[in-house]
Amino acid sequence: MTMEQLVADPSNAGQVDAWNGEEGVFFTAHAERFDQALASSHRPFLEAAGVQAAERVLDVGCGTGQTTRDCARAAVNGSALGVDLSSQMLALARQTAAAEGLTNVEFRQADAQIHPFAAGGFDVVVSRLGSMFFGDPVAAFTNLRRALRPGGRLTLLTWQGLADNEWLTEFRRALADGRDLPAPSPEAPSPFALADPRRASGILDAAGFADASFTGLCEPMLFGSTTDDAFDFVSEQYGWMVEGLDDDGRSRALDALRASIAAHTEDHGVAFGSATWIVQARAG
Repeated sequence: MTMEQLVADPSNAGQVDAWNGEEGVFFTAHAERFDQALASSHRPFLEAAGVQAAERVLDVGCGTGQTTRDCARAAVNGSALGVDLSSQMLALARQTAAAEGLTNVEFRQADAQIHPFAAGGFDVVVSRLGSMFFGDPVAAFTNLRRALRPGGRLTLLTWQGLADNEWLTEFRRALADGRDLPAPSPEAPSPFALADPRRASGILDAAGFADASFTGLCEPMLFGSTTDDAFDFVSEQYGWMVEGLDDDGRSRALDALRASIAAHTEDHGVAFGSATWIVQARAG
């Protein structure tokens, strides 16, 4: 599906520009690394989703499709549909699924906030770190609830708060060079839009979900095999944080980042702590 065919809600225009643009290009280029970084959280997330052999699964914000493909393998007599805003990431998802011989999986470029999914067309909705960026989260989750059969299951992996995620607090501390960098918004669209269980529960309740629960995970995130490898990756992804610094400031910030990464380098690679929620609810 091409960009011209993507119909998105105006409140998500910024997300379309990012994920169907430079963010999508970057995440596609580093897809394997991102999947490896989340490996410790991915397994318990899939176990919580508990996809059964004949179920129909919708994966929201599927990116390059690891979760969608794993759900398709579990739903051996069912199906898995992955939706995302990024044409680049979806192209890789399709290629990988074909290479793995999966025939019960599909990928579609769509804005899940407004896409006309078949009512009751899915047994399970999942999202691995892709559900926090909706311009209107109540409208988005209402649309996802309609896509579920009555009693259908919702399972999300979302970030806990910034202060609980060592990887980002460390990167910000190093690259700030003493400045007070603005924190990501605790409201949508933001990586931390569902970090507060009270706010997230209110959104899900308003959207028609019931029995919301939050299970905390504290797992390591791997950023590379060596200090140099991780530094090259992190400095590329978060290099925008040094904007506004002079040459000396940039040098100090990057030196501080390298020192932090070196301090977190172990035999198996470079690991920082992370904290996520497994959020579960059912369609009312």
